[in-house]
This record gives sequence, structure tokens and C-alpha cells, in this order.
Amino acid sequence: MRIQAPRGTNDILPDQTPLWRRLEGTFRHVCELFGYDEIRTPIFEQAALFLRAVGQHTDVGSKQMYTFGTGEGDDAERLALRPEGTAPAMRAVIQHSLQARSPLNKLYYIGSMFRYERPQAGRYRQLTQGGVEAVGSRDPALDAEVLQIAVWFLHRMQISGEEVQINTIGCPACRPAFREALREAVKPKLAEMCRDCLDRYEHNPLRILDCKVEDWGRLGIEIPDILDYLCEECREHWKGFNQALQELGIAASRNPRLVRGLDYYTKTVFEIIHGSLGAQSTLLAGGRYDGLVEDLGGDPTPAVGFACGFQRVLLTAEALGVKFDLTALRPVFVATMGEAARLPGLRLLSALRAADIPAETDYLGRSLKAQMKQANRLNARATIILGEDELRQGVATVRDMESSQQQTVALDQVVDQFK
Repeated sequence: MRIQAPRGTNDILPDQTPLWRRLEGTFRHVCELFGYDEIRTPIFEQAALFLRAVGQHTDVGSKQMYTFGTGEGDDAERLALRPEGTAPAMRAVIQHSLQARSPLNKLYYIGSMFRYERPQAGRYRQLTQGGVEAVGSRDPALDAEVLQIAVWFLHRMQISGEEVQINTIGCPACRPAFREALREAVKPKLAEMCRDCLDRYEHNPLRILDCKVEDWGRLGIEIPDILDYLCEECREHWKGFNQALQELGIAASRNPRLVRGLDYYTKTVFEIIHGSLGAQSTLLAGGRYDGLVEDLGGDPTPAVGFACGFQRVLLTAEALGVKFDLTALRPVFVATMGEAARLPGLRLLSALRAADIPAETDYLGRSLKAQMKQANRLNARATIILGEDELRQGVATVRDMESSQQQTVALDQVVDQFK
């Protein structure tokens, strides 16, 4: 039996990597335009980090993490492959005292995340995410900047027709009153709700609003509006966020049921969705998490950020028929005829590469005709032909692969000509 890649994972093959480099390069470029620096964290962390950050009763904390034990006795550890990027980034901020170096740290990351869930279109067990984290400011204009990075990234990937949804979920001071009002509103219909919502009702009522299977029209529940429960600070923050979005020209609509699926969010939450993705319509999501750094053992530190699923971005671009210019560097092909030309051909190949000129040759002992076909398959811009006649004269035959014109060039001048 042939061994295949695990379910929910995929290989990125050589003909696909140019598109991925374009995607990752675009994300890096936009982040760095806004002054964000890259951070790289391990792909596994202490499992406790994620349980404290995302919450034990979230989908991630309760059933999606890949965890494993290592060591024995006092060295025993419970580790987890990272399911998301914010908690590791905040752990690094605390561990390396980044706030002591700068009161505002603007970070971005690109990396693999791992979640055990049912694979389907747009949902994977190993996925690639890009994310940003702005740590150290409560200014609602920073929330708007983070969202602007997300919008600009999508637009530079030629994605249009996206929908930006925003909401606020208050803070620990005002959220409890809304949570109790929500409990009371859904209580009469609780018996008709899904099993997950029954658990959420007990442990995390706000996540009921995030349920993707409930038929809210059928249930007929009149959901309370959190705007009616906001404290003065949260109300002013929400107002400032909307004003900043307007100034930046970012069109967004409020979704009063938007709460996000992780426990650490406060105040601002947002998602960008696209209809081409079907059920898994979320391209990226984020919000503010002012209490997370403190929850993980650091000083009270406000923060805001988002994470974007790169596979979903590519699926959306494909659905929209987006075509990227992925022109690769065109190599020079060194074709040799006869054993005598073999070693001189290798020296010439190495000299071209040393001059930063992409170059290829034949390693399968093919005829000149077959080598020329290979040069065409590689989209070579020119083929340098070396045979016994050329070696006796100290020259090479250079063939332009587009015009089919040939010229004779002194061997010691070939590299300079291609420079």
C-alpha cells in the first residue's frame, strides 16, 4: 500500500510554489508598509498556553488541538501543535520583555497551524495563516489600522467583492450583564437547540451567537443587542473605531451576532467573508484582546490583531478567476555533445550560476535534439551548445530560443555576454 499525505493536509508542488511565494510576499510587503516586524514562534508550545488563552470550552480548546506528552517524571510535559498564532506571539512578548524595549510592538507572522477537525473545502488539519498583532495601545484607530492591513492585502491579491463585518463584545465590566440577558432570551428555546449550544449555555453563552447550525428564524429568539449594555469606555471605543474606519474609507457592516470563537476577545471583533467560499466563507478574522497578555502572566497590556487563512485566499482568487503574473526567471541551458564537452560544460554551468545567472544542463545523457526540447520545456532564454568542434576553436554556439538565431561567442566571453 502506498503511503499518502494525512487527511486534511496537502502538498504544495513545485508548479504551485510561485503562487505561494507571491501570496506570502504580498502579505509581508503590506505588513511592512504599516511598520510591522516579523516574529517566528515554535510550531508547538505548552498545551496550557492555548487552554488559558483560547478557553477550555471553545472548539479549539475542547476538541481541535493536537496534544502529546513528552518526558517522564519531573521532565514530563504536555505539548500542543499550535492551533493559532496569537497566544504564542503574546507568550514571546512576555518572555522576551518586548514591552520594555518599545511601548508599542507591531508584529506579523506567517506559519502552519494545526487543528483536528473534519476536512472539507476551505478547512484543513494543517493550514497556513498570516497574522498581525499590535501590542500596547488602546487607541481604536489602531483597530482600524489592523483591519486596513487585512483589506489592503486582499485587494493586492486582486480579491474583490469581500464583505467586512464588525461588532463589539464589550469588556469584562459590561459583558456579564449582556451575557445574562442572552441567557434569559434563549432559555425558553434551549430544548430545541443543538447539543453544542446546550454546553455553551452553561460555560460560554456568547458562543451561542456563533453557532453555524441553528435556524434562528425557526427558533424565533429575540436576541438582545450588546450596544444597549456597553459601559462608557466600550461605547466610546466603538464610536472611535467606526469613525476611524470612515476616515480610512473602509466600508463595513455591523453583524450583531459576530462574537468570534475564542475567549480572549474584548471590544472590537471583525471578520471578512466572501460568498465564493460557500459554508466556510470567512477569509480572515480578528479583534481586540486587551486582557490576554495579563492572563498569560504579563503586565496589563492592550492588543489587537487578526489571522488570515492563506488557503482560503487562494481558493477565493481561483473562484474569481484571478490570474497572477508568475513569470519565473528564465534559465540559460548548457547543452553538451560528446564526453569531451562534459566537464567544460559543467565549468561553464558553474560560472554562469556564480554570476547570478540561472542555468541548467542535462544529466540524463540525452541527444542534442532531446536537450533542445528540454531547454524549451524549461522556457530557457538561450541554449549554449558545446561540442568537440567548439572546444577546438575555444568558442560556444549560443542559440536564442525565441528567434532561433545562433552566434559564435568566445568561451571566455560567454558569461559576460549574459550578464
